[in-house]
Amino acid sequence: MKPASFEYLEPKTAREAVDLLVRYGDQAKLIAGGQSLVPLMNMRLARPDYLIDLNGVAALNYVRREGDVLAIGAMTRHHTVETSPLIREQCPLLAEAAANIGHLPIRHRGTIGGSLCHADPSAEMPAALAVLGGSVRLLGPAGERTVAAEDFFVTFLTTAVQPDEVLVEVRVPVRDSSWGWAFEKVTRTQGTLAIASALALLRLDGQRVADVGIALAGVGPGPVKAKGAEQALRGKAFTDQAVEEAAAAAAAAADPETDLHASAEYRRHAVGVLVKRALLGARQRIGGGR
Repeated sequence: MKPASFEYLEPKTAREAVDLLVRYGDQAKLIAGGQSLVPLMNMRLARPDYLIDLNGVAALNYVRREGDVLAIGAMTRHHTVETSPLIREQCPLLAEAAANIGHLPIRHRGTIGGSLCHADPSAEMPAALAVLGGSVRLLGPAGERTVAAEDFFVTFLTTAVQPDEVLVEVRVPVRDSSWGWAFEKVTRTQGTLAIASALALLRLDGQRVADVGIALAGVGPGPVKAKGAEQALRGKAFTDQAVEEAAAAAAAAADPETDLHASAEYRRHAVGVLVKRALLGARQRIGGGR
């Protein structure tokens, strides 16, 4: 199928894109990489009268360090996030999440901002932003505002972005080699969205867990921050028993649904297995190990 007819608009700045959103309201849609929107338009599930293409906004494509934060422009492609030496060195979990997105052509077109705004609960980038404690910068008619990951994802395919706002930047804290990290997922076939995923960050003080972050994808209406699992580990010795308890707590925090790909019971069981693998993998990477 082909999309319904629309007027194609090419702003050159983020401010111009905001002005177009204000002018055309709910008749308009933003397009970045188009990996989600174009199929919806082809199936006539989305029928915007105006398509506002952000690909001409060159100022939204960058990766740079600002103090203890990595700033990533919203139009930065997944492939760039995957291969950027700066990201791979200072926030490798984000690079690993990008490497797990679809196939190479998708990663060359899809953008980090587009993935976050689409907010598919099985997608890699929302869960990565959640576990990293990142945030986004939004530009609207009244200016800019910053929204933390925990407030950004509202529910299935819904975020805190207002109809007249544009996501312009993603911000994630820099992680040095004292942090270990891991990304684990189970899928039906290579390149498809995960049935379930687990992402972990871990920092030890001797054998004691100084800090930990755990996030899940595919088992709720958005990325799930497994706070109970984190509490089960934080401040305790990193033992096999502690890992088992954290994995059980993460499985309990999951709220999966049954669909044609997997049952809710399978997804919940998978979470426990994946969290255990992720925590053990994160420990191996502390100090720069692989």
